[in-house]
Amino acid sequence: MPANLTPQYKEAEHRFRQATTHEEKLDALREMLALLPKHKGTEKIQADLRRRLAKLEEEGDHAKRGGAQRFDPGHVRREGAGQWVLIGPPNAGKSALVRALTHAHPEVAPYPFTTRAPLPGMMPFEDVQVQLVDTPAVAPNHTEPYLANLVHAADGVILVLDVTADDVEASVKELGALLERARVWPASRPSPHDASPLLAVKPVIAAGNKCDLDPDGVFGSLAQEALGGGIPFVSLSAEHGAGLEDLRPILFRELDRIRIYAKEPGKKPDMEKPFVLKRGATVHDLARIVHKELAERIKYARIWGSARFDGEQVNRDHALADRDVVELHA
Repeated sequence: MPANLTPQYKEAEHRFRQATTHEEKLDALREMLALLPKHKGTEKIQADLRRRLAKLEEEGDHAKRGGAQRFDPGHVRREGAGQWVLIGPPNAGKSALVRALTHAHPEVAPYPFTTRAPLPGMMPFEDVQVQLVDTPAVAPNHTEPYLANLVHAADGVILVLDVTADDVEASVKELGALLERARVWPASRPSPHDASPLLAVKPVIAAGNKCDLDPDGVFGSLAQEALGGGIPFVSLSAEHGAGLEDLRPILFRELDRIRIYAKEPGKKPDMEKPFVLKRGATVHDLARIVHKELAERIKYARIWGSARFDGEQVNRDHALADRDVVELHA
């Protein structure tokens, strides 16, 4: 029986053959296995792919157990309510934006390629913190190879553009090419019908920086036109602060997270340090975060906030809402 391999599978196979790093090979093999048609004619190919995949995963685990792990410049440990990675051309203002929104102190200078490595900072928003990651500039023939992995792993991506620059359209194309290499698709755009199963659909927004030099908004409109439809656009000035307070709630909202305040029976809830969960999380999901043993013994919860009445008793599968106060009972 013929295998009938799809063009998408052959493309993934080509990437595997061209891969030079362990992670690139793993990534390509996983996509090949996901794209491979499942029928009798591909059983031997499936077995071979699984064998190769298992071998690569074992090699990776062995390297980690071996002690000295190779430094990965494209990995930034996620903290807070979620992680946004900022990408943009030279001198677009990524570092200035991170500095303005967080307590981080990236180097800011009027010459290109000031940022040489990813630098995280925590942006306060109401009672939570959102992580922003400054990155080296994206430019023709000068894009750090690890940026694709960093972008793919993030919860969201901010395209930072200098709306007054002469080459905004070219910069948008470079950023779009990086998103394609990272296999990231903007959540605000309809997904392609032939999308790879490994395509990451996540929020992508554009920050049109230096709006203080664009009083009539003409440059900002041209930047939005270059981006095409479906990408939310925020005009701001990292240097002067315009638009920053509008950006904070957008970054939290686009993460699609909820804040839950835990309450012990007979005590007041802790309203200063909420648990942050994905929208749609249940009482049982909250219990798992609080304590593994509690999750196994949870019977019901009482809810204040989105409940029909204060202290309503709900079961473990009840979906929670932002700012709910939850009292767990095991």
